[in-house]
Amino acid sequence: MNQSSSDTLKGARPSLRSSKDRFIPKRTVFVGMSGGVDSSVSALLLKEQGYNVIGVYMKNWSKDLPGMKCPWAEDLADAKRVAVKLGIPFEVWDFEEAYREKVVEYMLSEFRKGNTPNPDVMCNQEIKFKLFYEKAMAAGADFIATGHYARVLPAGPSLMRAVDENKDQTYFLYRISDEALAHTIFPIGDMMKPDVKKLAEENGLHNAYKKESMGVCFVGEVGMKDFLKEYIDIKPGEIREIESEKVLGYHEGAVFYTIGQRHGLYLNGVAGEINDGLPYYVVKKDIEKNIVYVSKNLNDENIWADELHLKDVALRSDDNHEVLVRLRHRAPLIPAIFDGNTLKFEQKIKRPASGQSAVLYNDEICIGGGIIA
Repeated sequence: MNQSSSDTLKGARPSLRSSKDRFIPKRTVFVGMSGGVDSSVSALLLKEQGYNVIGVYMKNWSKDLPGMKCPWAEDLADAKRVAVKLGIPFEVWDFEEAYREKVVEYMLSEFRKGNTPNPDVMCNQEIKFKLFYEKAMAAGADFIATGHYARVLPAGPSLMRAVDENKDQTYFLYRISDEALAHTIFPIGDMMKPDVKKLAEENGLHNAYKKESMGVCFVGEVGMKDFLKEYIDIKPGEIREIESEKVLGYHEGAVFYTIGQRHGLYLNGVAGEINDGLPYYVVKKDIEKNIVYVSKNLNDENIWADELHLKDVALRSDDNHEVLVRLRHRAPLIPAIFDGNTLKFEQKIKRPASGQSAVLYNDEICIGGGIIA
């Protein structure tokens, strides 16, 4: 669902109870099962609560990359094994074509422009809480469920931060529609991660302590840089000091760098520094000329900002003047004033990468957000 304005998420929806007290015997819920412990425990909890549970593995990506095998087959096997253990039906839904078009192509297009997009946000908007939701509803579901750390409150409905603040994933969920949210359950949103693992172990789930993937969301352990090299025409270019235009070194491709970055800069053979030991920071990128500009001046105006402009804003509340803002997953919440398109901060903040999301909160409620311009 392309939510390009604040109106997209609004609209009166039927009130539902929170995940703890939504017990309605034999209501049907389709659970997105990734093969990990979080979605597995979600399915376990829903079955214990009396739902008619159907497990679904979403096949979003299956292509191997040089030197890196895509883990989809292993993840599918893990998900199916859990479904068998729980005694629930299990299906595989192929969203690979839509995923490539809606998530991967979007991501590549943004990188080519010099932005740093967040594919997890787009995956939730377009795949898990749109295609998966729509197909599940058409198949007779009353609800869908995933293993995300988040909560749904009755009024609105409202998206609420998880009990486990360290694992809270509302940052990635802010763009899902009210319609989908009204029919979504997050069974582990009230739990701490260690308790999720313990519950899986107590119930004999083989993936209780399965290692979590830290790479690109859809291709496992491979890093974003390696992935981009397969799909974007990368050209080496100059790294210049912004004050003098002096060429200090060379880079693999300007798309790999973000404003404020200090690591991974090899200048005259020295990582991130020259002569006096002071580090250089990326302060500007010229994508057309393929030049990365750096400076030792940590106070450079390109690194800091006291306001941010947002595009593609998606809001589910009009109470959004004084807000708390999260600029990356697990980042601290920062107070700001929001006028519908611009965030203004009391003190200057380190400028986040364009293309990332700024997610807005009113206390514990996630009220929406937008893409940093």
